[in-house]
Amino acid sequence: MTFDAFALVLAMLALGYLFQRLRVLPGDAAQTLNLVVLYVCLPAAVLRYVPRLHLEPALLGVVAVPWLVLGATALTVTVLSRWLRFRRDETAVLLLTVALGNTSFLGYPLTRALVGEHALPYAVVYDQFGTFLALSTFGLWVLAHYSGEHRPSLREMALRVAKFPPLWALLAGFTLMPAQPPHWVESGLQRLSDALLPLAMLTIGLSVRLSLPRDELKPLATGLALKLVAMPALALLLMPLLGLQGPMARTTVLETAMPPMVTAGALAIAHGLAPRLAAAMVGYGTLLSLLTLPLWAQWGTG
Repeated sequence: MTFDAFALVLAMLALGYLFQRLRVLPGDAAQTLNLVVLYVCLPAAVLRYVPRLHLEPALLGVVAVPWLVLGATALTVTVLSRWLRFRRDETAVLLLTVALGNTSFLGYPLTRALVGEHALPYAVVYDQFGTFLALSTFGLWVLAHYSGEHRPSLREMALRVAKFPPLWALLAGFTLMPAQPPHWVESGLQRLSDALLPLAMLTIGLSVRLSLPRDELKPLATGLALKLVAMPALALLLMPLLGLQGPMARTTVLETAMPPMVTAGALAIAHGLAPRLAAAMVGYGTLLSLLTLPLWAQWGTG
């Protein structure tokens, strides 16, 4: 299962990048596929796995980790940026791409491959109550603060949260969806959620940029080291302190180790914040994570 999933990841990533270079698909293909994943595949995955989740106090630890890592990221990036004299826009990109990981598009299918299908509900909890809410609050604040725009109001952030399709699926999964739905419903959700990995990786392949910003190598190396090594190591240290173990701990560490979120990089680029650095963080982070993620999945077995 693990080898098959990684082979598919590499194949679809390479295919997407090839399509991008050859320009065989329309220019907005990545955006269209992204919407399909967001409005169809992700909600199907949430509806499929959340009803199986047994609510227990330990889940609070899973929710706490992304926020603790966010705090550590903000502190570390701020200190290192001043010490290494990064530009203001470089600091913004690192805040976004180190704090926010690809915990859904890549996180769900790779958690299933590296930990097991039974661990998917923990990945959903980490992503929905951690990464997504962080993007909608901290992410919006960083974009506004560093790009000179007005700071988002609580109402604006609440509307952004309310319009997120997987959140509605999450609420339905907790309240309406039975743990054992009718076969035709289960079969349909399985087929849609299984499409998440190939479509998400094709989308990433169509979106990533691998141009190396030579004058920004220092912030790039710093950001990748923090995202792929330091923050997962912090999560691993937090596991015994938060009482997390087994698949719950492995999933939490693995989700923390995910590469930078494509959306975070795209938002930085759209706001004119070190666009080459943002593209390189997502592109090289995704490629390098294919080497680091299996290691973190093993080290999180304590």
